[in-house]
Amino acid sequence: MNQPIHVVVIRTVKPGCESAFEQALHDFVQRSLSLSGQMGVNIIRPVPGSGSRQYGIIRKFADREALDQFRKSPEYLGWNQQVLNMTEGESHVEELTGLESWFTLPGQPLQPLPPWKMAIVTYIGVDVVTTLLFWIIGPAIQPWPFLIRNSAFNIVVVACLTWIAMPLLTRIFSGWLQPKIQKPQDHQMIFQI
Repeated sequence: MNQPIHVVVIRTVKPGCESAFEQALHDFVQRSLSLSGQMGVNIIRPVPGSGSRQYGIIRKFADREALDQFRKSPEYLGWNQQVLNMTEGESHVEELTGLESWFTLPGQPLQPLPPWKMAIVTYIGVDVVTTLLFWIIGPAIQPWPFLIRNSAFNIVVVACLTWIAMPLLTRIFSGWLQPKIQKPQDHQMIFQI
């Protein structure tokens, strides 16, 4: 079964090349989105005044074939040549399955994790958060109409998981989730974007 593939790329732009890189990136994204199998792209820019020159590029492909075609496209090959003198060092590339961002400690690179480990920790987070919320806010929202009550409850669950439970569980289970030494998997495709 073909699954969408998310690829995260981190590039460091040379000092003074930020504007040229931004323009080149914008033009490349516009041209490349018309390629077959493209499902979207998000750009994470450095915070102004932070001193960071790292850009994050997150691309979503319909499947591995779309990713392969993208890597061979004239748009992609031209982009690599165009930004060669605007960036420093090698780009950092990760393929994601979806929930890695919940399981990554601040300052650590995103890395593929075994789905079964993510499922176990996610279950623990969901179980604890929903149990506490049923106990704390359940009685207060019980008289509300079902759709409003359900939506409000789910909004609070997602917020608690994203900003409280999962960061805490990631710290608690970090040694188990992300062993110190990981070999690159054969199926990962490393490329620059």
